[in-house]
Amino acid sequence: MSYDEILYFWFDESDPKQWWQKNIEFDEIVKARFLEIHRAAVQGELSDWRQQSRGRLAEILVLDQFSRNIYRHSALSFAQDGMALVLAQECIAQNLAQDLNQSERAFLYMPFMHSESMVIHERAVELFSEPGLEENLDFELKHKRIIDRFGRYPHRNQILG
Repeated sequence: MSYDEILYFWFDESDPKQWWQKNIEFDEIVKARFLEIHRAAVQGELSDWRQQSRGRLAEILVLDQFSRNIYRHSALSFAQDGMALVLAQECIAQNLAQDLNQSERAFLYMPFMHSESMVIHERAVELFSEPGLEENLDFELKHKRIIDRFGRYPHRNQILG
């Protein structure tokens, strides 16, 4: 499977409702189509993709977003957040984010929003302040307020213990 197939599925075949609303059917589609590539990503086997900004984005989508679909209601849904964040940080440090359109950059930055670190959320606010990402900034500010107040996402308590 190529990274272009991941990006085509996410940005062309899927619609934003499927991204943001819990949908068992969509979760099953992601699991059926992408479980094997997810396993490869978890093992670090997609490192060749990291040479291009879109390849790196695809790996981040697999680790950050697909994990949530494949393993919903399980601690495994958050298990790859750290790796996705590091990949996103490296992409930004290497100035590869400029090669991506606004929608793609929003998903490149999503691991920052998913973090439970106050420091990372400060950076997320900066990233989502880019022109064209205002709607994402509103969501980031809501997420940041939760982290500032509780130090973590309380909705994860039952799953993570």
